[in-house]
Amino acid sequence: MAKVGDKVPSATLRMLGPEGPKAVTTEEIFAPGKKVVAFALPGAFTPTCSAKHVPGFVAEAAALKAKGIDTIACISVNDAFVMGAWGKDQKAGDKVMMLGDGNAEFTTAMGLTMDGSKFGLGTRSQRYAMVVDNGVIKHLFVEKPGAFEVSAAEYVLKHL
Repeated sequence: MAKVGDKVPSATLRMLGPEGPKAVTTEEIFAPGKKVVAFALPGAFTPTCSAKHVPGFVAEAAALKAKGIDTIACISVNDAFVMGAWGKDQKAGDKVMMLGDGNAEFTTAMGLTMDGSKFGLGTRSQRYAMVVDNGVIKHLFVEKPGAFEVSAAEYVLKHL
């Protein structure tokens, strides 16, 4: 599992742009000179993710940016189309970058997969948040199964 002090693993994620899905690398997202809050969750349109996780980061976007955060990114093992539709539904706009990790490439490289097959979800991401500065993980808050505390926007904000 990734830990504080590690460089963010190299992977390609996808986001929905005006012309369709667009590949974006972790090297671009977590580029030198950038301070990023990334949070990952089990799935788009799922209850806790939709009712609490994404709305918290949308609501706290200005406060996070005031603390020096350049980018807020949401990562889920979903495709770019689903993440784009979910971003619209959540009114993420330009506040939260909605990134699909459709093949769980990044999630696997982070060592933070979970088996959601008993719920019909297959391989998904554990729920977590991290603060990345210059491509290096400075804080990593991984939730216990079923919990929603340490990866919440308000919790991350208190630790910046």
